[in-house]
Amino acid sequence: MSQRLDYYKLSPDAAQKYVEFNNLLHKKPFLAQYGHLVTLRASQLNGCAFCVDMHVKEARIHGERELRLHHVTVWRESPLFSAKERAILEWTEALTHLGAHGVSDAIFDSVRAELSDEELADLSFLIVAINGWNRLSVAFRAVPGSADKIYGLDKAGLA
Repeated sequence: MSQRLDYYKLSPDAAQKYVEFNNLLHKKPFLAQYGHLVTLRASQLNGCAFCVDMHVKEARIHGERELRLHHVTVWRESPLFSAKERAILEWTEALTHLGAHGVSDAIFDSVRAELSDEELADLSFLIVAINGWNRLSVAFRAVPGSADKIYGLDKAGLA
């Protein structure tokens, strides 16, 4: 297996700006409350082991119930998510796996019925951000758990 690059060290200016963008989004109360569902679901869809690991630990630190984390992959069938959370997960999936014709009016309208315009815009930026992180981590094979100490994720007690 090929040794992959440390993109963060090789492009520190771009990496730092991307972190700042990400941090700006997570300061918004709506995204602070629901962002862990978004980042976890997008990371699952993108097959990003590093990010799935990170976002499960972040969610646990912020008080998310373990069973709900297990149910994120089956959110459509699970009774554990509110209508608003279902809309958030629907939009996450729609923007993560864009169809040939973009996002349908039916999906847009159903999501918009649950979210304010500002929430939908902020959510969309968060989805863009996590999809970028996922692509970087997958491309450069970031090792799950390798940044736990740096990000304080060791506090999750999920080693």
